[in-house]
Amino acid sequence: MILVLDNEVQPDYRVLAPEIARQLGDAEYHVIVDDPDHPPVERFDGVVLSGSTHSVYADDPGEWFEVELDIVEQCIAEDIPLLGDCYGHQLVNYALGGRVEPDERRATFVEMTEYDDSPEGVLTGVDPIVPVLHGDLVVELGDGMESAARTAYDPNFCSRHREAPVWTVQFHPELVAPIAEEVDDWDPGDHSFEESTATRVLDNFARHCGVTADRA
Repeated sequence: MILVLDNEVQPDYRVLAPEIARQLGDAEYHVIVDDPDHPPVERFDGVVLSGSTHSVYADDPGEWFEVELDIVEQCIAEDIPLLGDCYGHQLVNYALGGRVEPDERRATFVEMTEYDDSPEGVLTGVDPIVPVLHGDLVVELGDGMESAARTAYDPNFCSRHREAPVWTVQFHPELVAPIAEEVDDWDPGDHSFEESTATRVLDNFARHCGVTADRA
């Protein structure tokens, strides 16, 4: 089973992490921002850190934020597979000494120009067009992390740990057409969900965890 931790600080916006749990199937969903006393991560086959409208550099983020920094360290120390999704991507790198800065708001499809789709990662079978919802960027990767994908505006669009089973993506693999309809400023631009196979990230992560994703 995979533990999905919801980082969204605005309850009305909590649509993405539940969708991650739904697509994974064999998952337990927990809103860590409301209850930092999360289920012990060592009981799970893997952990997903969700997106959020929060920023890692915000003042006084709360107890839950420090708890999640500890979770990143624990997953690396104990080789627990970890996937950081959007804000989760930023938090993992921040926890390891990386730097995150504000950028322009993007709620659309973008194209990965270079990326590692080897079986060792989570981008296997993922086509270059992926959906994003973010306004911050990882401008300096954390210790032990390396870039796994880039876009025209972001050389650290995805990352992976050199030794531990840790992967992060700046896009939202769980974002599908029905969920996008709930995002007020979503603009697909010149692309569509028919061009995107981003959900395969969740399949690939589940495989690394030894479980099977089920989005029935």
